[in-house]
Amino acid sequence: MSSNGSPNKTTGQLHSVKGTTVETIGNLTGSTSWQQSGKEEHAQGEAEYKAAQAKGYAEGIADRIGGYKDSIVGAVSGDKAQQTSGNVQQEKGKAEQKAN
Repeated sequence: MSSNGSPNKTTGQLHSVKGTTVETIGNLTGSTSWQQSGKEEHAQGEAEYKAAQAKGYAEGIADRIGGYKDSIVGAVSGDKAQQTSGNVQQEKGKAEQKAN
């Protein structure tokens, strides 16, 4: 987890790779404790990465919905700035979803 307690893709990958490395060292040296701790850290890293992906995807959905709402309200009310802002937010949401 990141320092603020929310899942983070980068730290998830870091722990996944570190866990695999520790497990490999355990396999090479025959140390079952290293093998086990490596497997555990790898699994925790993978779980954090997937949680961060899901969080990012959900945030993208929220941005798309909020942007769509603002775009419609702006179009109906004739507020071009709000409509444009909504369109930008929708595109941001699409990008967030694609990245995750």
